[in-house]
Amino acid sequence: MKLNLPRTNVQKQLLRSRNKRISEEKILQQVQDIFLNAEKEKNLILEALEDGSSAEGNNFIFDDLESNRIFHILDIEKICVQYRLRFLSTKYFKGNVPHEAFIEIRSIEKQHKTTLKGFKILAPSKLFKLENADDPLLMAPMGNDYFYLIHKWGNDLNPFRKVLMWPFKTLENFAFVLLFGSFLLALLVPDGMFSPRQTTAEFFMIFFFMFKWVAGLAIFFGIKKGKNFSSEIWNSKYYNA
Repeated sequence: MKLNLPRTNVQKQLLRSRNKRISEEKILQQVQDIFLNAEKEKNLILEALEDGSSAEGNNFIFDDLESNRIFHILDIEKICVQYRLRFLSTKYFKGNVPHEAFIEIRSIEKQHKTTLKGFKILAPSKLFKLENADDPLLMAPMGNDYFYLIHKWGNDLNPFRKVLMWPFKTLENFAFVLLFGSFLLALLVPDGMFSPRQTTAEFFMIFFFMFKWVAGLAIFFGIKKGKNFSSEIWNSKYYNA
């Protein structure tokens, strides 16, 4: 004779076991308290990010640090100059900090038994003016010009950004690009435009005028837009750069 025993509903068994241990009112109260505490913690972190007050360092537990998250200011400056990025206090950041960043901050705070402060963000200049989606890195100071990477979000940078931003690294780079561009433009001038047979002296004369024209335009638009070189603006808080 085959017995048709009812199948066990795990959800009902779990609910029955829970109700024996605690009432619905109490468990709802506990969950509400958890949510309220989480919201308070998030608001405190948000205040710290928006305040952006400077700090020499944070009290990290050495044995819990991850070496691939530790960066010196010289390394940060080098990358900022190469890719035309900025490294500024979070109070200047105009993008949205994702929820995952808050979770990571709270996790690190619990792990290191501290409250993080002095947050900074490494990101493209535009992120400190308007919303963008390029690769921000949130960091906290460790002292002695070392910073600890807290969280990274957004998209990776364009693979050609380093090459495209190379002319704007320094004045020397910019001058080299202007000279090279002027030389190419001078080569494009048809032979014999100004005389039956162009001499070397005439070529260099054309090159000189091309350079004056290109440099003049570059300086005009650079001043008009208030732009500066990456080596000068990587940690500048001013927008007209």
